[in-house]
Amino acid sequence: MQCPNTWVINVSRPADFYNIDELLTDEEKLVRSSVREFLEKEVRPLVIDAWHEEKPLNFRELGKKFGELGMLGAFIPEEYGCPGMNYTTFGLICQEVERIDSALRSFVAVTSGLVMYPIWRYGSEEQKKKYLPKLASGEIIGCFGLTEPNHGSDPASMEARCKKDGDEWILNGTKTWITEADIADIAIFWARDVDDGRVKGFIVEKGTKGFHQSALTKKGSMRAGGVGEFSLVNCRVPDEQRLPEAKGLGAPLSCLNQARFGISWGAVGIALDCFETVLSYVKERKQFGTPLASFQLVQEKLAYMLIEITKAQLVAWRLGRLMDEGRATTEQISLAKKNNVKIARDIARLAREMLGANGISLDYSPIRHMANIESVYTYEGTDDIHTLILGRAITGIQAFRRELKI
Repeated sequence: MQCPNTWVINVSRPADFYNIDELLTDEEKLVRSSVREFLEKEVRPLVIDAWHEEKPLNFRELGKKFGELGMLGAFIPEEYGCPGMNYTTFGLICQEVERIDSALRSFVAVTSGLVMYPIWRYGSEEQKKKYLPKLASGEIIGCFGLTEPNHGSDPASMEARCKKDGDEWILNGTKTWITEADIADIAIFWARDVDDGRVKGFIVEKGTKGFHQSALTKKGSMRAGGVGEFSLVNCRVPDEQRLPEAKGLGAPLSCLNQARFGISWGAVGIALDCFETVLSYVKERKQFGTPLASFQLVQEKLAYMLIEITKAQLVAWRLGRLMDEGRATTEQISLAKKNNVKIARDIARLAREMLGANGISLDYSPIRHMANIESVYTYEGTDDIHTLILGRAITGIQAFRRELKI
């Protein structure tokens, strides 16, 4: 006889072992449900072929649909034509899109946290009114240029340069591994001023002379989304295109916090999709005359997954509320990104293993998530970088670089 309080997973909904849904508002749950319904019906069927053939999804078309649902720049105020929702809702959106594919969350998080956020936080009023409504609606697509061929984890060593020349700025530099770089209508470009040495940000529009864009292909990860490179060669932009409130390296780093927040929720989406996929499989698949789910070793793996997912959900939810209150720290965001991505990475691999030979088929999502998570594990701060951020918080000593005495 089943105990009245026994909790049994319903595979038609996310695993919610600690009743975290009760901590969400009706509006937050409504947005999550609407986004999930749309993605399952219109987007999931497109992902497998896009990933397999490395033909990125049509983000021109999807971006407009995302905009209609309020998925882009969810936390940016309504006065700029944006949804004006909270960070927890933004997190839930990221969770749902990454349940389908990491390329989708990358598009949403980059647009929201790395393109719209710097314009909102560091831009002029004219820039906000000009660009934010178009980005929120998906009318235009943006990208964020910080990573360079020789500098990923060490943005302080960036080689991109800017120089004031009258009422214009001359921009030079190459940015690589940039989401949507090849199709972006605008790029947020970060460069060091050759005169005062400070890092400054610029909005560079597609078609500006000296602005070159290209795609990076033959990837083993993030194959359903566009990743590319862009370079500026003696590119001239008026001073009106400079982000006036961006006055140092802290500006682009604060943008990374926005993206890392989205990743911490998106990773939960990966873990949920892998868990739900493998749970359904082991309950139906029979070996030795009985469902795989009846074996102790299989149940041990499912229990591990559920425990880690539950912890990741609680970390994401608490971070969302801290962000809503304006109290989240860089270190708290790093903890969430590091923990949740690691958990998603482990669960994707374990789910693929539990699917046996079928686990390498793209008919099942874990193998695709497993490949995608390798990119997520690396970008917006590698796992090691987040370890050092936490280590600095714990000890008060930074260990990012050493002066070597020879």
